[in-house]
Amino acid sequence: MKTFYVASSFRNIVNVRYVAQTLESKGYVNTYDWTQNAWARDAGTVTLGDLRSIGQHERNAVIGADVVVILLPGGKGTHVELGIAIAQGRRTILHSPDEVINNLQTTSTFYHLPELEKCNGTLDDLVAMIVGREGTVAAV
Repeated sequence: MKTFYVASSFRNIVNVRYVAQTLESKGYVNTYDWTQNAWARDAGTVTLGDLRSIGQHERNAVIGADVVVILLPGGKGTHVELGIAIAQGRRTILHSPDEVINNLQTTSTFYHLPELEKCNGTLDDLVAMIVGREGTVAAV
């Protein structure tokens, strides 16, 4: 069983769900679906206690994942999750639909660490990159 975590911003929620559902259809297990918190954020009902709990879930999900996917553009939390993934030695794939990763005006030094894998292209290209390296995972 291979596990994954998809980090991104709320503005990428549709893409996060697409990648997660596609990987799950291939037998991968999502360590945490942070998109389930969107309703509380949208309703303005998130408390500091909620944020603490969500942060703990997200940290544990990154640590428990075999592969961490970073979908750009990301927010503050995305970049914290990227740091946790790097520090934990997780396979980490940085995805951008364009060449923003290599734009000197907007890139991050951490995007260019040798342990990160980069994927510029479609979400299907990203999934193929994940599954291609791991091979087909048996459905749970």
